[in-house]
Amino acid sequence: MSSKEETAIFAGGCFWCMVKPFDEQPGIIKVISGYTGGHVPNPTYEEVCSHRTGHTEAVKIVFDPTIISYEQLVQIYWQQTDPTDAMGQFQDRGDNYRPVIFTNNEKQRQTALASKKSLEESGRFTTPIVTQIEDAKPFYPAEDYHQDFYKKNPARFELEEKQRQSFKQNNWPEKRS
Repeated sequence: MSSKEETAIFAGGCFWCMVKPFDEQPGIIKVISGYTGGHVPNPTYEEVCSHRTGHTEAVKIVFDPTIISYEQLVQIYWQQTDPTDAMGQFQDRGDNYRPVIFTNNEKQRQTALASKKSLEESGRFTTPIVTQIEDAKPFYPAEDYHQDFYKKNPARFELEEKQRQSFKQNNWPEKRS
């Protein structure tokens, strides 16, 4: 990674639905679907789905901080997830779909904590914000067929994205992406 590249890792349910919102932003170098937060090295999709590895589906975003800031990425993240649902996102249920902001350093941690506090104080949600903020753990890229899923299988992506889109339109009406 060059000095103008940093990474962010976000878990927000199915990683298929977490790639496109970041991939379309200026300053994004790449978005990788994968697994993190668990105790088994190099898990497979089937192992993660078994709920025995401790991993959650996540995206690793490589970005140029001179074009898009980590703070901006966190704001995009909030608008892709239901931060009040600790046990999954939309139709995807279980700990492997839990919402987590994984931070790579103290600056990212402080940014994420401040952003979470701001969201809590905004009154946008009437139930508690339960998204966790945790130190980054090893990230394992998912199998190739999971990468850029929204481009490879747009019809299936649209089907998977339906509940998330409805939630976003109801909770972030000023942002229709």
